Amino acid sequence: MPVGTQATVKGLTIDQVRATGAHMILGNTYHLALRPGHETVRKLGGLHGMTGWDGPILTDSGGFQIFSLDAINDISEEAATFRSHLDGAVIRLTPEHSIEIQESLGSDVAMVLDHVVALPAERDLVQDAMERSIRWAGRCLNAATREDQAKFAIVQGGLDVELRTQCARELASMDFQGYAVGGLSVGEAPSEMYRITAATCPELPEDKPRYLMGVGRPIDLLESVARGIDLFDCVMPTRNGRNGLAFTDGGSLKFKNAIHREDNRPIDETCPCLACKHSRGYLRHLFNAKEMLGPILLSIHNLTYYQTIMQGARAAIERGEFDAYLAEKKRGWGEVASA
Repeated sequence: MPVGTQATVKGLTIDQVRATGAHMILGNTYHLALRPGHETVRKLGGLHGMTGWDGPILTDSGGFQIFSLDAINDISEEAATFRSHLDGAVIRLTPEHSIEIQESLGSDVAMVLDHVVALPAERDLVQDAMERSIRWAGRCLNAATREDQAKFAIVQGGLDVELRTQCARELASMDFQGYAVGGLSVGEAPSEMYRITAATCPELPEDKPRYLMGVGRPIDLLESVARGIDLFDCVMPTRNGRNGLAFTDGGSLKFKNAIHREDNRPIDETCPCLACKHSRGYLRHLFNAKEMLGPILLSIHNLTYYQTIMQGARAAIERGEFDAYLAEKKRGWGEVASA
């Protein structure tokens, strides 16, 4: 899912996002509640009406902001209290209010409010946050009033397999439409993320989607698919695109480097995106001249590349050839065997 934190995938129109092959996008409860306000979004037709996106939209609950704004928050059983990064105003976010906001936003999938802790952390702290996340998930489920909005629970438990398994089993016993693995991709080694994902997925229902939040590099997507994950989001394709990096089957290309100055080749001759209608030399010029078109074009290319990877994964799974597909991609990226 391309990340549209503020109801926009940075720098791109909705038509451009759609043209990358995206089927679903993500918005953020915390940011949209602050600006323009969830009631304003509701009056503008919800996220679909306001943005013009006619596909599914998932909204994160604000749980990650509890983690990322750790220096200015206070967590109690009732709520998370922290200050707005915009004006310092005190925000009190309960599971019930998170669902209320997401119902106003009109997303198709609402994430439960969870308690994320920075890693590494003491086991008691991780367990406390995990158990609170289970209780908050139940409160979110009880608070929901929209039958047209799916609710996804979030498995927490840090890097502890026992805690992850406990959390997954308890959440799986509740009536959610999907399940996410949260609290990863926060600085741990990829091998640790793969280990926890591999341990968690078997505890989740096979007939419901599994979502790995905030991941990641192309190799992380495919390694996680191999372990049972269906759905991803990450700012990496657009953030790296804005900074001059393009993803390809042969590894990443840095367009601020002089090697591309007189290169007439496209990023990828097989890629149908707008960026690949231009030469590498032109793209390098755009970045060096600080023209806004450069970040736009590379964002489009990277999103297209990510969607192409996932399309290829789906096709390979249907053919029963996913292992070979993963191995081929890893050779191109220069990746070693998975941990």
